[in-house]
Amino acid sequence: MNLRDLKYLVALADHKHFGRAAAASFVSQPTLSTQIRKLEDELGVALVERAPRKVMLTPVGREIAERARKVIADVDQMTQIARRSQDPEAGTVRLGLFPTLGPYLLPHVVPNLRKRFPRLELLLVEEKTDQILARLRDGRLDAGLLALPIHDDQLHVEPLFDEPFLLAVPQQHAFAKQSSLAVGDLDDQHLLLLEEGHCLRDQALDVCRMAGADERDGFRATSLETLRQMVAAGVGITLLPVLAVQPPVPASPDIRLLPFRGEAPHREIAMVWRRSSAMGDFLKQLANELRSLPKALLKPPAPTPARSRRSATKP
Repeated sequence: MNLRDLKYLVALADHKHFGRAAAASFVSQPTLSTQIRKLEDELGVALVERAPRKVMLTPVGREIAERARKVIADVDQMTQIARRSQDPEAGTVRLGLFPTLGPYLLPHVVPNLRKRFPRLELLLVEEKTDQILARLRDGRLDAGLLALPIHDDQLHVEPLFDEPFLLAVPQQHAFAKQSSLAVGDLDDQHLLLLEEGHCLRDQALDVCRMAGADERDGFRATSLETLRQMVAAGVGITLLPVLAVQPPVPASPDIRLLPFRGEAPHREIAMVWRRSSAMGDFLKQLANELRSLPKALLKPPAPTPARSRRSATKP
C-alpha cells in the first residue's frame, strides 16, 4: 500500500467516476483502475462497486477512503512542518470562505497578506459553510473563515470582527425617506432571503424573528447579487452585510441603504482550524492580519440621497 494509491481511492470517492477521478489525479483511466484493483487485492476486500454508468464505494471502501483522507492530510502536515521549520512564513494555506463573505472581504485583505507573507501560497476555496466544515474535518482545508456560532470541539475558533447588517430598500419604498431604522421597524415586513444552505439566510431569519418580520413567500435567491438586483428592481427589501456594499462594489442609485440604530444586527466572523493542526501558530499570525481590517469598512457607507417618487420614476 502506498500514498499514491490512497490518493487514487480518495479521488474516486470524490468524483464517483473513473474517468473524472483519473483526470483529477493526472493519470490515465486504466492506470487508476489498475491501481485500485491492486489496492483491493492487497487489502483482500472489494472497495468499489463497478456498474456500467455508475461507480459506488462499498461500505468498507467508504470507511477506508475516509481514513485515507486523514492519512493524506497527516502527510501534508508533515511536509508543511518541515517546510515551515526552514521558513515559518512559507508554504501553502488552503483557506475556505463562504459566498456572501469571500468576494467582498478578499479585495481588502489579499494585498496586505501578499505584502506581509510574500512567500505564502494562499489557495482560496469558496463553498457554503457546511462544505467548509466538512473539508476542514477531513483535512482538505487548513482553515476557514466562517460566521459564528460553530459547534465543534475539534476546531479552534479565532474571532476576527463583527460585520453589521444594513437594510436595503428600493428608492420608492416608504423606508427610503428615513436615515436609519430601529430593528422593531421591521415588524410585519416581508424580506427577500437566500436559498437554504447559506448561513446569511439563517442570520437574516434570526433578525426577522427578533423584529417580528418574516420571509417573502415564493422567492429565494441563489446569491447576494441576485438579492441586490431584486431590491433594485423594486421587488422587495433585504438585509445586506456591510462589506457587500463597500467599494469596489458599485453603488446602485435604485437602492437605499439604511443602518440600524442602537445595537445593529450583525454577524461575527471568525477564522477556524483543527485543534490538531501543525500550522496553528502560523494560522494565528494569519488571523491577526485578517483582524486588522480597516474599521471604516465595517461602518455604513455614506447614504445615497433618498429620491422622491416622482424623480424616481423619471426616465
